[in-house]
Amino acid sequence: MNRSRAALSLVVPLVLLAGCGSGTSQAVPSDAPPAAVTGTVPPRDDSPSRAPAGSPPASASPAGSDPSAATRLKPPTSTKGVEVERSPDAPPLVTGVRFARHRGFDRVVVDFKGSLPGYRVEWVPELVQDGSGEPIDVTGGAYLQVTITPANAHTESGKPTWTGGPIFQADLGNVRNVVRTGDFEAVVGVGIVLDRKAGFRVLEQKQPNRLVIDVAN
Repeated sequence: MNRSRAALSLVVPLVLLAGCGSGTSQAVPSDAPPAAVTGTVPPRDDSPSRAPAGSPPASASPAGSDPSAATRLKPPTSTKGVEVERSPDAPPLVTGVRFARHRGFDRVVVDFKGSLPGYRVEWVPELVQDGSGEPIDVTGGAYLQVTITPANAHTESGKPTWTGGPIFQADLGNVRNVVRTGDFEAVVGVGIVLDRKAGFRVLEQKQPNRLVIDVAN
């Protein structure tokens, strides 16, 4: 088990739900099971390979999604890193991160206001604060780092758009905590603290735009 050391301030529970669509820039009808995408990630911890995205939904989904779609999905099995590059005209805002448990997997959903940004999802030895590089005081058996760019979690005036945290207690089947690891220079970091390393998939859905990370539980 890895242990991060530098403490962050608040721990605020967050309970959530969501849905998803298809990879890169394709939209999938919200009532159809989405398809995951693959690409590449430069070798790092555990030598992840590169990949793009795909898409399904979560528990109670936003308007227009099929709330039962997640129940038709099988648990993810791939442990390879995922990367999608995009250059929207303006960085979208992260408005919140939600999570919920499903049969066979836990789901973490990142909500956006604006276009879908690029992102990278990979295994890391510990979670650290963006900018300072200081370790974050959370303990788990494995850590997934979601790096979203370009994106912000604050308005131009500096008002946070993703409030609470930075550590959110999840206590799902495998996901222990969701952590805001940073909001710095158009990069938003989301850390997922797990009991154990397991298969995961990265999915997308539109209307509204959101990014989904499913982790086998």
